[in-house]
Amino acid sequence: MTERLPPAPWTQREDLAGLAGALGPGMLRWVGGAVRDTLLGIPVKDVDGATPLPPEEVIARAKAAGLRTVPTGIDHGTVTVLLDGGPVEVTTLRRDVETDGRRATIEYAEEWHEDADRRDFTINALYADPETLEITDFHGGLTDLAAKRVRFIGDPHERIREDHLRILRYFRFQARFGAELDPAAEAACTEMADTLKGLSRERVAMELFNLLGLPDPSPTVARMRALGVLPVVLPEAGKPQVAALERLVTHENAAGVAPDALRRLAALLPAAEPVADSVAARLRLSGKQRKRLCCVAERQEADGTDPRALAYREGLACAVDRLLLGGFGIAPLRGWEIPTLPLKGGDIVARGVKAGPLVARTLRMVESRWVAEGFPGPERVEELLEAVLGSS
Repeated sequence: MTERLPPAPWTQREDLAGLAGALGPGMLRWVGGAVRDTLLGIPVKDVDGATPLPPEEVIARAKAAGLRTVPTGIDHGTVTVLLDGGPVEVTTLRRDVETDGRRATIEYAEEWHEDADRRDFTINALYADPETLEITDFHGGLTDLAAKRVRFIGDPHERIREDHLRILRYFRFQARFGAELDPAAEAACTEMADTLKGLSRERVAMELFNLLGLPDPSPTVARMRALGVLPVVLPEAGKPQVAALERLVTHENAAGVAPDALRRLAALLPAAEPVADSVAARLRLSGKQRKRLCCVAERQEADGTDPRALAYREGLACAVDRLLLGGFGIAPLRGWEIPTLPLKGGDIVARGVKAGPLVARTLRMVESRWVAEGFPGPERVEELLEAVLGSS
């Protein structure tokens, strides 16, 4: 029986039908995530297409139909068509000529099966006709999808040799879609784990964040550690840290907090600021991410005693991270905005205190008492100032 995509909002978009019409009959098929996720009933964010037309012809036909294009990846056959409902990447059918595990030299292909052969997993090599929504499946992806099985196309070792990042992609897809483990895939990932050392840190960080941002990556992360894959990319994550990730996911769910990849990365690191700083540098994290990761690494058992005081000192994001990692409640921070001390140095000078270190010390003393009392209003701050000045 012929399998077809079920109706979905994106399959009924007029602008996508217009793109298919612009390229011509049989010249476009939807492929990859949009097809896979629609079959699983998951909302689709991005739509990708494949075509036997060379990029220059895609651009020409789109222009003739009044569609704007951007040559985003034209060296690899990809043209982005700007549509009202969102951009669509259209890529010419390809085959790999040479690969080194990081990048591939490609040439254009004429047959759809050649394009499918070079893809990573069977569930990502499903093509759908824009008009009939009939699915073309060259490698048993439909069966694997029904079985919740993530399986490499062909020889897993060969697929990994083409792109070492596919090891991490395998575990990410396993965490998202998989239920039945694939022994051949796991064996290949284990045997070739060391090849991950040759990848750019940015690519590794991207895949780690994609994995850690899933609803519950902890079983998969534990599996990666057991197989020796995780130590290659994150040697700091020992057994206690993997257990900490599992607890964090439980605390996030109990608190109704959305998954956060950076918070979960913090869980996988020892609570030591130098370690966090080193990992942030190695993964090429942004300055903002690095600062937050280091802040979370300084977590303490006392974090739960006064959540608002913690948030005032460290910022709301870091406070929430540290509280969740410690298993503390975050209710006091919900809807709470960090206040500003209603007192400035000039106010203290106006009370007769000479400008200089004494003003700064007085301000800090008042602020400390203000925080300890739960951030009272201006009248109480005046009283606190009087008390500090009197004691001085």
